[in-house]
Amino acid sequence: MDSMQMFEDKAIRTAWDEENEKWYFSISDVVEILTESQNPKEYIKKLRKRDTELSDKWGTICTPVKMISKDGAFRKIQATDIEGLLRIIQSIPSPKAEPFKMWLAQVGSERIEETIDPELAIDRALETYLKKGYSEDWIHQ
Repeated sequence: MDSMQMFEDKAIRTAWDEENEKWYFSISDVVEILTESQNPKEYIKKLRKRDTELSDKWGTICTPVKMISKDGAFRKIQATDIEGLLRIIQSIPSPKAEPFKMWLAQVGSERIEETIDPELAIDRALETYLKKGYSEDWIHQ
């Protein structure tokens, strides 16, 4: 299943992988939006030169996925799952990437705290269910 996700009124091509049960995102679309680059493929090349660790793992981070190309044909596009996308975003020095980086830092900190004190994970889950509108009776079951 192919679709478009919107970020600040700009489209990001996505594809759902039924077999692996995960979403894949067009890397060039994300890079174009976060960097405002006119040539995202060239930006990706420079990004990989700057971040050798990312470049070394590029083959495991990126997967060619059939998506609608810019010319409307189905082609294999460099794509990545959410984990890979977050890794790439970490390497982009862009003000638009900062909210993602801050979120990553917060989530990482929370997970470390939960490892030290598992009760925090339970409290966070309860809070999340309440925010989603579940009743306390449902949660306690």
